[in-house]
Amino acid sequence: MTRLAPILALGLISLSMAKPTAAHDNHCVAITTSIAEAGFDDSVTVNCTDDHAIISSDIYPDHELMTGIVGTNEQVPVPAEYSAPIQLEPELGNAPLTRDAALGVAVNGVPIYDYTAAGEMTEADLAHHQAQHDTYQTGQLDICGGHAGRGDDYHYHMAPTCMIEQMSNRGPAAIIGWAFDGYPIYGDTNPDGSEIAEGDLDVCNGQPDETFGYRYHTSPDAPYIVQCLIGQVAEFDRLPRVLPLQDAAGRAVSPGRPPRGGVDKLVFTQNEDGSRSMDYAYRGESYYIRYAPSHDPGCYDFTTRTVTNGGEVVSGKFCR
Repeated sequence: MTRLAPILALGLISLSMAKPTAAHDNHCVAITTSIAEAGFDDSVTVNCTDDHAIISSDIYPDHELMTGIVGTNEQVPVPAEYSAPIQLEPELGNAPLTRDAALGVAVNGVPIYDYTAAGEMTEADLAHHQAQHDTYQTGQLDICGGHAGRGDDYHYHMAPTCMIEQMSNRGPAAIIGWAFDGYPIYGDTNPDGSEIAEGDLDVCNGQPDETFGYRYHTSPDAPYIVQCLIGQVAEFDRLPRVLPLQDAAGRAVSPGRPPRGGVDKLVFTQNEDGSRSMDYAYRGESYYIRYAPSHDPGCYDFTTRTVTNGGEVVSGKFCR
C-alpha cells in the first residue's frame, strides 16, 4: 500500500477543535496502537476527530491476491482511497445493523464485509446460513479470505489469513480489525488463547469484552466474520463505499457477471511497474483483465477479454 494523507469523513471536526473524554482518548490510542503493533503504520494512517478514528488506506494489501478463486465475478483489485470512520465512544444498540458494504476495516486498511454476496441481509437472514450466497462455499474468495468487489475494490469476507500471517504481533491477543461501531475484531479464539465455547458468539459473531465492552471474532464456520453491527453507528447510511471505476464520460463501469460453473486456472500477476493481469480459462477459452497506471493520476489503462463481454477484446481508460 502507499501512504495516503489522512482524510476527514462525514464532516467531522478535527481533534484539535474537540473536547475529548478519557474514553475517547483511550480508544483513539487503542486503535492507533493496534495498527502500529501489527506493523501497518507505514501504509495506514489514523486521524482521531471528536467522534471517530479515521483509518485511511488505499485498500490494496501487500499480500497474495485472487489465488484460488473459481467463482470469479470478473473484477480485479484496483487501489482506491478509503477512509473508515470508527466510533470512539462505542455504545451497544437495540437491533443489529446490516448493509451491503463494509462493516469495518482490518488493521491493514482493507474493508471487512459480511460473508455473503447477495445484497443487504435482513434481520431474519442473520439467523440462517445462506449457503447459496456464501462467498467461501461458492468459491468466490482467494486463499487470503478476500476478493475484488463490484467497485474493483479488494475486501475480506472471512478471516484475513494472509494479513494475519504478516502481523508483527500475530497471536490470540492481537486485534485484527475494527468495526464501524467502534468495537474490535479478534481471531478465532478468545484473547487469552482459550477456545470460544459453542453458543458464546451472538448473531453478529461477537461477545462481551472486559476491556472494550464487546468484541467481534472470526470463526472457522459460518458466518466466519462480523455479519452485523451490534453497536450504535452515527449516520449509518453515510458510511463509506468504494464506487465503481468511471470511463472518460464519467459513466460507472458495469460490474462483471460470474461465469456459470466457475473458471479454471485463475492467476493474478502483479508487476513492479504497477501493471496487473488476471488470466483464467472458461470452457477451454482464455480470458483476461489487464491494467496499468495511466499518465493521469487515479486512472488506469485496461485491456480485457471477459466472459461477461462475450469474449470481445475491450480497451479503455478508467478512473477512480
